[in-house]
Amino acid sequence: MRFLEVLPMVFVMIAGPQILSAIFLATSRNWRRNSAAFVGGAAISISLVVAVAYEVSAGVTEQEPSNTTLSAIVLVALVLAMIHTYLTRETSEPPRWMGKLETATPRFSFRLGFLLMGFFPTDILTSVAVGSYLAARDASLLDAIPFILCTLLVLALPSLTLVAFSERAETFLPKARNWMDANSWIVNELVILLFIAMSINNLLG
Repeated sequence: MRFLEVLPMVFVMIAGPQILSAIFLATSRNWRRNSAAFVGGAAISISLVVAVAYEVSAGVTEQEPSNTTLSAIVLVALVLAMIHTYLTRETSEPPRWMGKLETATPRFSFRLGFLLMGFFPTDILTSVAVGSYLAARDASLLDAIPFILCTLLVLALPSLTLVAFSERAETFLPKARNWMDANSWIVNELVILLFIAMSINNLLG
């Protein structure tokens, strides 16, 4: 996959509770081990989902009418989801498990990275889309490596920032975490907008 094709998919993968979890873990007590475990779990699950989607898609013959119908259904669902996100922006609350991140253990962090990055709705859809995209174009599964590495790099950025900037990062990261926590609905809307753009592109293509 070309780098410019990878970037929007990476943004969809990490936007929302994914990058917020990475920031929380980077500000936790055992942040080095927690962050490494989180990224490690994410690496395994993302690679697994992309590989399975690639193998399944490679053995399926594309059917244009059904793909068009599916894209239209997905587009309608995304528009409804966008409206719902906006209407409930004042009452939405972060997941309960986020309250455990500041006192997380490496084992919990690994499990969170594996489940969140592999099976969160937007993440599994994106990983499946990448695997299917490569299979449909008879590309090698190895072409998914830039997508996986870019996603892992972004997830590691909070902890890498701590390593590089130390005291400055310790001041900045909690502020970034609090802003994203308070404005998570904006991030969700941006993610949905990207999916809407992708669905429209599929319909027109």
